[in-house]
Amino acid sequence: QVQVVESGGGLVQAGGSLRLSCAASGTIFRFTTMGWYRQAPENKRELVARITSDGSTNYLDSVKGRFTISRDNAKSTVYLQMNSLKPEDTDVYYCNGEFRQQLVYNWGQGTQVTVSS
Repeated sequence: QVQVVESGGGLVQAGGSLRLSCAASGTIFRFTTMGWYRQAPENKRELVARITSDGSTNYLDSVKGRFTISRDNAKSTVYLQMNSLKPEDTDVYYCNGEFRQQLVYNWGQGTQVTVSS
């Protein structure tokens, strides 16, 4: 099975920063479009940022200018640098990948990000 393991979450004050990491298994990573998602209880999971295999990026409007997604294909890892964090960024953050419009990985446990005001 191909899976991902997210890490790097924590408790931070508003205005602070966190860097999330997502390590993927398998050999398809370099060909996938990787994305970071977030989900609060009873809310729909939403795509926060994505990065294609050639490095093109897209962001949710509410995080543009504050979050940066990047990838290291040699380590099969995708990162999310989160700056100027706000209380509304509080959520569980997950990562996954797409290849030919299909999700590649089993969903991981996610990593909790909590931003205090």
